[in-house]
Amino acid sequence: MNPLALLAPLFFAFELWQLFVGERYLGIQRIRAHADPRELPLSAGRAAFWAGGLLVYFAWMTTLLLHPLGRAQGFALLGTTAIGYGLRAAAPLKWTLVILTFEGAIRIGMLLSLSVTTWRALLR
Repeated sequence: MNPLALLAPLFFAFELWQLFVGERYLGIQRIRAHADPRELPLSAGRAAFWAGGLLVYFAWMTTLLLHPLGRAQGFALLGTTAIGYGLRAAAPLKWTLVILTFEGAIRIGMLLSLSVTTWRALLR
């Protein structure tokens, strides 16, 4: 069993938090007001937590590739992140939240799949 796969619920919570923050900074009200989210205040603590969380999350996804249990989910998580980043970089601001929502939904599904697979392996 892959012991690092036990961290999936932690990253599940991080994904949910990202969706909530994304809605706050890129939501319908911000789009209607033509507000640029880069101009909104973001506390240093939140910015540091978010950036650090993303770095740890990416490193964790990469370590999933080292063990057979969770390798498929690791590839799916990394692929979704890469494709989502590429789409977000090329998309206008009003489509960013849509892309982030689909990206988050796929990653949440993969994290749930990894959690179930890990717990099944743990209970054997």
